[in-house]
Amino acid sequence: MLVETEDSVTNASRDYARIREAIRYLVAHAHQQPELSDLAAALHLSESHLQRLFTRWAGVSPKRFLQHLSCEAAKVRLANGESLLNSAQELGLSGSSRLHDLFITLEAMTPGEYKNGGAGLELSWSVEVSRFGLVLLARTTRGVCAIQFVDSVASAEAYLRGRWPQAVLHYQAGSEAELVNTLFEPLVKKGDQPLALRVQGTNFQLQVWRALLGIPYAAFCSYQQIAAAIGRPSAARAVGSAVGANPIAWLIPCHRVIRAEGVLGEYRWGAERKIDLIAWEQAQAVGSQ
Repeated sequence: MLVETEDSVTNASRDYARIREAIRYLVAHAHQQPELSDLAAALHLSESHLQRLFTRWAGVSPKRFLQHLSCEAAKVRLANGESLLNSAQELGLSGSSRLHDLFITLEAMTPGEYKNGGAGLELSWSVEVSRFGLVLLARTTRGVCAIQFVDSVASAEAYLRGRWPQAVLHYQAGSEAELVNTLFEPLVKKGDQPLALRVQGTNFQLQVWRALLGIPYAAFCSYQQIAAAIGRPSAARAVGSAVGANPIAWLIPCHRVIRAEGVLGEYRWGAERKIDLIAWEQAQAVGSQ
């Protein structure tokens, strides 16, 4: 039985919980263009403390962060999505233009690696703290097989046991802290050492997930654009299902897929977290210019 201390959960969640509360307020009142004083009053914080907290998390002020949440702004970025996706795919899954992303290789698990509920498969895993909450990271000897946003160590273990009930699980607290920190550090050149992803999926799902890897940092694509890019222009609905089944949060950037009308849409780990991811990523991209 895995037990996490109350202090560790509190420390992992405190800042992000406050930031999420701030973002929810900004989204709900975006049409009013709230001032810092309005946001601080709603969160029962001083303006100076809120400004420091928010800027430390997002890299920009709440007012500037708000600029990245509008539907119209999303539509503008979406308009360039297809050409960006095609250009990225011509370069391969990673390249010199992808300053913000790790060099990634993506391969399918073999049937023998997941047959009979993962019998004979060994997984090492940990739950780490990130700026977006707790993150489960699990890997086999051949690569990372899961990155999931989770609520607790217990829910992470339940996910793994549900997906691979016969696998041998090795919990190694803190073993992936360095990698998780790297994932969410903006504007860092990652180098050429590839990170192998070893995922379980159908051929169609793998095709979609590889296309997602081609979406540049802070760019958007629609489901229809992904479908066209993989040569299946009438399969937008099936693409949506494959996007929703993505087992690798953030690195396979399904959060960058939105609806054609500019609406951000649903997300496997919650529509609210998708807003957080997108707005933070946009803020980092603008801040680097």
